[in-house]
Amino acid sequence: MWQRVAGAGWRIVLAVGLVCGIGLLPWLTHTDPAYTVLKARSAEREPTPEVLADIRRQLGIGGGPLHVLTGWSGGLVRGDAGQSWISGGDVLPGVLQALGASLLLMGVALVVAVLTAGLICLRTVRLGARRRLGGRRGGSASAVLASLPEFLVASVLATVVGVQLGWLPALGWYGPQWTVLPALALGLPAGAVLGRLLDDLLPGAFGEPWALAAAARGLPGRSIARQAVRRCVPALLPNLGLFVVGLTGGAVAVEQVFDIPGLGRTTLQAALAQDLPVLQAGTLALVLLAALAAGATRVAARLLTGPALRDGALSSLHRPAPPAGGLLPLLYGGVLLAVTGFGLARDPFALDTGERLRVPSLDHPFGTDALGRDLLARVGHGALDTLLLAAAISAAALLVGVLLGLLPRVSAPLVDTVNAVPPVLVALLVTAVAGSGAATPALAVGAVAWAPLAAHTSSLLRQERATLHVTASKGLGAGPVRLLRRELLPAVVPPVLRHALLRLPGVALALASLGFLGLGAQPPSPEWGLLLAENQPYAERAPWSVLAPAAVLALLGALAVSAAGALRRPSRSGLPRTGDRVPRPSVPAAEKEPAGAR
Repeated sequence: MWQRVAGAGWRIVLAVGLVCGIGLLPWLTHTDPAYTVLKARSAEREPTPEVLADIRRQLGIGGGPLHVLTGWSGGLVRGDAGQSWISGGDVLPGVLQALGASLLLMGVALVVAVLTAGLICLRTVRLGARRRLGGRRGGSASAVLASLPEFLVASVLATVVGVQLGWLPALGWYGPQWTVLPALALGLPAGAVLGRLLDDLLPGAFGEPWALAAAARGLPGRSIARQAVRRCVPALLPNLGLFVVGLTGGAVAVEQVFDIPGLGRTTLQAALAQDLPVLQAGTLALVLLAALAAGATRVAARLLTGPALRDGALSSLHRPAPPAGGLLPLLYGGVLLAVTGFGLARDPFALDTGERLRVPSLDHPFGTDALGRDLLARVGHGALDTLLLAAAISAAALLVGVLLGLLPRVSAPLVDTVNAVPPVLVALLVTAVAGSGAATPALAVGAVAWAPLAAHTSSLLRQERATLHVTASKGLGAGPVRLLRRELLPAVVPPVLRHALLRLPGVALALASLGFLGLGAQPPSPEWGLLLAENQPYAERAPWSVLAPAAVLALLGALAVSAAGALRRPSRSGLPRTGDRVPRPSVPAAEKEPAGAR
């Protein structure tokens, strides 16, 4: 009981610290909030001392940050989140309305994500039901889908489906049909990631003793497949809870493209204008949503797992399995290296206005952009910035995620709180603390990239501790250090490492999203996110200008998935592998009735 109280107290401390840090944002950035508010209200008005003093008096910020925080907190206790510094209206109704729009969009996007994950795992489920998983291959299509930037998918859907074909509305938020395109833009990449994680767990479930016994007794493959999916879902629920919060508050770029008045867009506008009451209320709403989502996923995981989790009677989902073929990673890696090498041999900054938006040719294999610059050169030079930075962030996130995931009582509230903060707001906070610069996007992405890996580690560790072989090792006198080194880490680290590889394109996408929103690299840098942002207005006239960096991102995703499939422990000789055919039980010859016994 005291552990739950301590966990709740830790969550409250983190939430209060986050809200207080946001309340100090203007003073941390050494900017005058009165000046920022004036420019947000009227950019043409002269910021004279008298005008700024009048704004300070209206906002009540003359007493400093402590006075502002205590005043806002006191009103929040009475159910009053204050008034917006920009519009002067009540904050709470506006935040609740934006939250409602984001929750509706999140719900539809989550349905799309679940359906997408199901389609990705369908082949594995069918093969597992027929006991033919030994030759399972594939995953490149889902890797490409997971690697597509949400803002790029949103732009393509809005342009092609909404404008050119006119099938669905492209802008605004007026009814259910306006949710389809943004939900597809959010749900397809998220579903691809969830599908890959589930697809990674399913072979282990089909190889568990209950599945082998059920197949030997002749139970229908459909029933075995249904129970195998149920067996794997508890390990994915923590990441599903993170997606719920991420799709609610982190859909800033999609909300910008489709002009949706959601919570992510509201918090972004409040952060840029330093409208602290709106920003604090929006962040607090996301923190509460994160706590509710985390609690719901934990309860659902316990219900799905049943008493086996408590009694230590589970089987390990992460058994030795044959690694995937090593040809695809070499092929994808070779193509990526070739593109980078040919691009590095060209000048990414050479301007030629007479060659604007040229189609791909021998002189310009990827075409040119709006300033006549060679896109192959810019993609190649951008690979050094994007790939190396994404790889470094992923490695650091893996290390931090595994270490914190081994301490779930400490990391669980921290994961929920960190995941509740939109990446854009994290970038602004990092800028306030560390200053603006080339390292700001990396610090912002790295500050949140470890959270899904820590949640995955904690979930796998919780189930692995309840397995029969760990229970047997404890009964034989194995200590905590030996259990961790010989039993738990070998089972937990490989799937988390594969998860980190699957997240590598996502890290590059996060850097690209910050560049798309103007918070990342600045022109004329060839960073991939900036390339997409610069060329997105010309996507309809010159689609190759957007397809070139998007294709390389997709290639990175395919490389990550194929490399993750190769990172599997080989099966030991003599042990049945997942997917081997299970023979039906036969009667020994000595026990057969002799002919004519009757």
